[in-house]
Amino acid sequence: MTTKAGVWIDPQKAVVVVVTNARTEIKRFAADTEKPTRRAARSSSQHKYKPTDFIAEDKRERKVAIDRKEFYNEVIAGIRGANLLLIMGPGEAKGELGKQIKTKKLKVAIAALETSDRMTERQLVATVVSHFASAPARKSAAPKKKTARKSTSGGREKKSGK
Repeated sequence: MTTKAGVWIDPQKAVVVVVTNARTEIKRFAADTEKPTRRAARSSSQHKYKPTDFIAEDKRERKVAIDRKEFYNEVIAGIRGANLLLIMGPGEAKGELGKQIKTKKLKVAIAALETSDRMTERQLVATVVSHFASAPARKSAAPKKKTARKSTSGGREKKSGK
């Protein structure tokens, strides 16, 4: 039994559609990214700024990267068991998810990365089903190894008669 999955993803949310021979299942994931908190502009402190008023930019970027990685891991957990995968989305999140899947070394073949705008869940299900209905089944996404060609002349070189 072949299990196929489609993912629509952007930085805030992801929708996973898992299609098997018997049924179609939809899973929703929301990113837990929060903006860093700052104190109110009219606080009752006597100093203009405190060290805790702002978060250093590198710490904020690290936190965002960690949150994204956790979000991608949740989505990957939702597609476990799938043999073929279609990843769609409007921005860079689909490429980042593809990279995360490759680093996890999962046994899922990524059929395609497609750019698409927002979709309803019905449109997403229809797109995934029609993509896999028209696409031939693939055994592996790994590139085939090239074999060395043997020469047909048997190692003999032609000599000119001059």
